[in-house]
Amino acid sequence: MTQLPALATTLDTPDGPFTAIVDAHAVLASGWTTDPDALVALIHPALRPDSVATDPTATGAAVRDLANTAAEAVRAYYAGDFTAPAHVPVVQQSGEFRTHAWEVLREVPAGAPVTYTEYAEAAGRPAAVRAVAGACALNAAALFVPCHRVVRTDGSLGGFRYGLTIKRSLLEREKDAASHT
Repeated sequence: MTQLPALATTLDTPDGPFTAIVDAHAVLASGWTTDPDALVALIHPALRPDSVATDPTATGAAVRDLANTAAEAVRAYYAGDFTAPAHVPVVQQSGEFRTHAWEVLREVPAGAPVTYTEYAEAAGRPAAVRAVAGACALNAAALFVPCHRVVRTDGSLGGFRYGLTIKRSLLEREKDAASHT
């Protein structure tokens, strides 16, 4: 367990409440929930903070600054800047391939979803379709690591921790914006 202070920040979005848990260095977990404990459970034990505050004054300036940066990126995303979350640092821990797969996922452009097969190819292991599906399933930092941009080979949505209604909304929002550029 780390000794890093963390802060849970929740903001309203068109897809419902969105919470991000940040420490002084990166987003540790995020998603469409008001339950910080549910997000903390997604954080790898080696990165999991000892405590998570919901009051910004209970944390340090660096934590507050990063929480503000993350919140601004979420607001910018919903205002149409779909690249904003990719500029916020994220840290997740797992095996070498899964960690690499999460980094690759951050490069998938909005409005151009990939299939699990294409995602495996982009990650450098074309036969690792189940492994990249696992990376999506275990992604703790939704939106900042855009697992919603991965769909099944037949074009159907597949799964999403926060529900297919939100996944569809995100993909439609990105598709609509991409068609206007």
